[in-house]
Amino acid sequence: MNAVVKRRERIARVRRVQHAQAAAMATAAELHLSSLEHSEGRLTELRASLSSATGTFAAETLASRAELALRLDEARFGLIPTIDGARATAELRAAERMEARRLQESADRLTERAADAANRLAERRASASPRVERKRGG
Repeated sequence: MNAVVKRRERIARVRRVQHAQAAAMATAAELHLSSLEHSEGRLTELRASLSSATGTFAAETLASRAELALRLDEARFGLIPTIDGARATAELRAAERMEARRLQESADRLTERAADAANRLAERRASASPRVERKRGG
């Protein structure tokens, strides 16, 4: 029975490592998504700051501001598919982390059951074995 307990403990250790890896990957995906969303927000702020200035400007200044605004818009719109992909990846990694956690908890329960079964078997064997009492002479 000890072999079963040791095997279950080994499986539980592997499941803990797998959960730790899945959690790290989920965290990395969330950080990547957060970074992309922050970049999109920053591009939006920069674009808004270009259009908020009032006053008289030379034609060259207006043209360069319009060109810069166009490039900022293109960059921001170009981030949308990347952000969508990062969001999908983050959701997938979170689901993988949850599944790894479920497997870890299951392995822990199986280890506990195997240990309990081994203890019960050892107790049954100990109580079932004949005890030889010796008379003490003296």
